[in-house]
Amino acid sequence: MPDFQNPAAFLLLLLIPLLYIFRKAGIFSRPSFIVTLSDWNGKNFLWNKPVRNFGSILSKILVIAAFIIVVIAFSEPILYKQERVYSSRGTDVVFVVDISPSMAARDMGNFTRLETAKTSIKKLVESNPGATFGVVAMGEEAAIIIPPTIDKKIFTERLETIDIGQLGNGTAIGTGVATAVFHLSSSAAPKKCIVLLTDGENNSGAIHPETAAELAKRNNIVLYVMGIGTSGSVPLEYTDPSTGKNYSGYLTSSYNEESLRKLAVTGNGRFFEIKSLNDFNLALSMIINNQSVVQTYHSKTVSCDYYDKLVFVAGILFILSWIIKRIFLKEAI
Repeated sequence: MPDFQNPAAFLLLLLIPLLYIFRKAGIFSRPSFIVTLSDWNGKNFLWNKPVRNFGSILSKILVIAAFIIVVIAFSEPILYKQERVYSSRGTDVVFVVDISPSMAARDMGNFTRLETAKTSIKKLVESNPGATFGVVAMGEEAAIIIPPTIDKKIFTERLETIDIGQLGNGTAIGTGVATAVFHLSSSAAPKKCIVLLTDGENNSGAIHPETAAELAKRNNIVLYVMGIGTSGSVPLEYTDPSTGKNYSGYLTSSYNEESLRKLAVTGNGRFFEIKSLNDFNLALSMIINNQSVVQTYHSKTVSCDYYDKLVFVAGILFILSWIIKRIFLKEAI
């Protein structure tokens, strides 16, 4: 429920009925002038009464609504909500996301593999406020895009910046996993895991995937692997960010399931076959449940001030009313 720091401001609403009463009594009424018009042999004046009446009524409604919103703003409304403040570490999760051109294949409904992965990751992050999440992008090379963070807003904003082909056309699985291990190895979190999302085989990078999986295991980091995509011919549309060249056609989709399963076993994790958004959601939910820890927290009351937003909306309504009066109705305010 909202609270009002200055409720006395609502008394200003009495000005609306007072103005109406004064006008009925002839006070504050608009001045009128008698104008004599003669025939000037020009085009007749046309009065579109229904349209102009509607515009006049709409203009008045906008002014009244804007005034009421300004009064509410002056009353200083504040909305309180409860937030959890965690006093202990949760699980650290780093996603290693394949951004090679094949991730532009559209075999996840009407969406690409990368778009579907982003949607599922965001859903998981929003529903687990106590965990820490990061992202490593993987192409011919690998780079940390989002270091492990508990700031969900920053995470979501940075995740959206990841796009197909930003790191070349290859798939450096070993380098991607090793990069994630590097950013998790010094973490004091009670549980740490890497989630590899790929639709291809390792064909780039100087680090072998099994070497990276062994490295994760030695650092007590669990490695989960998701093999993305359906088998066969799938549609693909892709724009190379380095050249601007568009590619459109069909991709013969396949990946080495056996090697990905072996990689997950080496990293003490599990392999998931992903062919739809629902598969993504179920797999990520299972992973976070397996890696969840009990955290201590306390509740904090947070206040949100809406003064600026209300004044902005009122200003827009006043401007719209002015436009209707001056430009559409050709009237003076």
